[in-house]
Amino acid sequence: MTTHEIELKALMLASLDGDAASHRALLERLSRRLRAYFKGKLAGIGRGISEAEDLVQEAVLAIHLKRHTYDPTEPLTPWVHAIARYKLIDFLRRSRTSFAEVSIEEADTMMAHDDNVDAESSYDLRRLMQRLPEKMRCSIEAVKLDGQSIAEAAGRCGISESGVKVNIHRGLKTLAALIARETQT
Repeated sequence: MTTHEIELKALMLASLDGDAASHRALLERLSRRLRAYFKGKLAGIGRGISEAEDLVQEAVLAIHLKRHTYDPTEPLTPWVHAIARYKLIDFLRRSRTSFAEVSIEEADTMMAHDDNVDAESSYDLRRLMQRLPEKMRCSIEAVKLDGQSIAEAAGRCGISESGVKVNIHRGLKTLAALIARETQT
């Protein structure tokens, strides 16, 4: 086990025990690693930095919501990597990126998808989403949860496509801040 893995796992275990400072530190460190991961993967298919940042926010939110599924007897980084892969796959599906644009090394992950939605995590997400303004919540639900395109979400929410993008970006940041506040208490 690498020093990095040991440090991350220690932060995760402290986080699971209710240490808010460790939880924040864990999410910050994972965000940096996830940002590099997503930028690298998306650059290979001609996608931008803003899309990588959206994926970072989605992955960090998923890590927070699914943290109770982590098995402390196992290494942390493969668990985090699996979540990141699923978020990337979901993004590729939503953006209708052709499988031909994905490298052969990633082809085996294109068929994998975690359909298991834990009831407790769903409740947490619904409760947090209710704290967002209506148009922001509509944008996130349409694109990130229901898999609609930006154009479809704009029609559904009654706002412009750029408004949908801004709402998603700001909404995911707001959700991350809400999560951070909740873990402090």
